[in-house]
Amino acid sequence: MNSRIRNLEEYHKAYQESVENPEKFWANIAEEFSWKKPWSKVLSWNFNAFDVKWFEGGQLNITENCLDRHLEERGNQVAILWEPNDPNQASKKITYQQLHEEVCKAANMLKKLGAEKGDRICIYMPMVPEAAITMLACARIGAVHSIVFAGFSAQSLADRINDSLCKFVITADGAHRGAKDISLKEIVDEALLQTSCVKNVVVFRHTEQKINWNESIDRWWHEEIADCSTVCNAVAMDAEDMLFILYTSGSTGKPKGVVHTCGGYMVWAGYTFKNVFQYEEKDIYWCTADVGWVTGHTYIVYGPLLCGATTVMFEGIPTYPNAGRFWEVIDKHKVNIFYTAPTAIRSLMACGDKFVQPYTLDSLKTLGSVGEPINEEAWQWYHEKIGKGKCAIVDTWWQTETGGIMISPLAHITPTKPTFATLPLPGIQPILVDSEGKEIEGINVEGNLCIKFPWPGMIRTTYGDHERCRLNYFSTYPNLYFTGDGCRRDYNHYYRIIGRVDDVINVSGHRLGTAEVENAINEHPHVIESAVVGYPHPIKGQGIYAYVICDHVLEDPNQSRVEILSIVTKMISAIAKPDKIQFVSGLPKTRSGKIMRRILRKIAEGEMNNLGDTSTLLDPSVVESIKEGALK
Repeated sequence: MNSRIRNLEEYHKAYQESVENPEKFWANIAEEFSWKKPWSKVLSWNFNAFDVKWFEGGQLNITENCLDRHLEERGNQVAILWEPNDPNQASKKITYQQLHEEVCKAANMLKKLGAEKGDRICIYMPMVPEAAITMLACARIGAVHSIVFAGFSAQSLADRINDSLCKFVITADGAHRGAKDISLKEIVDEALLQTSCVKNVVVFRHTEQKINWNESIDRWWHEEIADCSTVCNAVAMDAEDMLFILYTSGSTGKPKGVVHTCGGYMVWAGYTFKNVFQYEEKDIYWCTADVGWVTGHTYIVYGPLLCGATTVMFEGIPTYPNAGRFWEVIDKHKVNIFYTAPTAIRSLMACGDKFVQPYTLDSLKTLGSVGEPINEEAWQWYHEKIGKGKCAIVDTWWQTETGGIMISPLAHITPTKPTFATLPLPGIQPILVDSEGKEIEGINVEGNLCIKFPWPGMIRTTYGDHERCRLNYFSTYPNLYFTGDGCRRDYNHYYRIIGRVDDVINVSGHRLGTAEVENAINEHPHVIESAVVGYPHPIKGQGIYAYVICDHVLEDPNQSRVEILSIVTKMISAIAKPDKIQFVSGLPKTRSGKIMRRILRKIAEGEMNNLGDTSTLLDPSVVESIKEGALK
């Protein structure tokens, strides 16, 4: 694949070409992949009715691009490097040849059980290679995978199975997570009490824990796959056929099943992986996400394998058996590219530098950040302590709905600026608009971030409810995809995401991004993390309520409040000072690390008994503690 951007001049040239002649630009990139049948039309689109198609008429199978086409050149190269939860357990290396054989065997297993093209298959697995193998096996036979993060509750799992009428569930007996073992099969059993569409449950033996067994539908992975052939021809898929469904939680209503299709997603995943991270032959790449999230889909499995990379899969957590585990793994496997979330960076930063100091980290050349805007303190710590001041940091902005990275530096090419995602990738045409949808032009401005032209990896529909998709993303502003994020554009035309629009607080007519206020609060030497929300204020319209975690129990909370207010005033302005500061022991987070701000808003508004569903929180007891503190 030669669509590599190698310097800033090439970036600007590629970007200009992608805007002036997008169909030619993307056709040239798509031709670098293997197609069973060429496309007849590169792009057709209508945002108002929301109908977008890429590479119409083209046929392919993404697994041939991830696996088959690499076999001659790098069949013996490691494709997946698996690092287990227990550091005393051996790592596992799976070459491209071995991965190809295992995917074919798993695909044949699925076919033997009755899976067909178009069937939806739910994957509820720990972070083991078999999770990736199952994804690819589904794609091999044209089945649609719907991965549910193996930390979601039985209710959440049942909701997702029912919404897409999954025919099969692929799971494991259990999962190792730090010092805990989680019984996945038990959760699946509970979920299936609320479903009627599942024909078989395939169980991978991993933790060896005791499980209940239903002879009518349960099947052991190792038994079913034992006699399966290592040859499985890849099914021809139309470019616009579904590849996968991935559910995102809304603040209200049922989860949305985001649908991505085969052709455009493949082109976008491969192109963005190669260029953002500047992946080079023989690099060891590690994304710490779970395959249950879109980051795991695009930047653990599809993107790296499309580019012939070695991708690390990590079963554990950053703090087990201690807070040096990430850094130990980097040194152990000589990781060159490391991609993680600001939540993880801040939590490890709070543990202290003593957990970093034993490790050289000298193999690293590129660091990435994903999932939320990274605050400046965390950016600087990441740069200095982990990157030793020499690594590029790619602060990536994108969404489940976008399929891959949209705005980001290109490693070692784009000059970086802490807290800024910098420049859009070729093919991405961002626009800032005001609340009425009028474009905000120029520099040093902020508004609502929209995209005015389609890109290959974009969402195609919400499964089973296309109108919901149109209303969510394309009805707010005519002819625009509305990201839901507020954004600032500076004098370099760099973009900084300032939080969800519903996380932008309007104080006396001044719009303040929650991330911006949190960034300032977090500068206090004793603050580990904070979350800011708006609440009704009789004078200002909205006041600012800050929930703050400190590194120890404060002897004089009022003095700390004064110090925090002084920092906020200094870093932003007096307008941004929180009206209320509540010191808390924890924040309500989903299992992926996202703060559930709707719960914090409800508490700030005094609606203690109307918090909605808290079952998907990592620790629901945190909510009760915050409620008690708010009432004092």
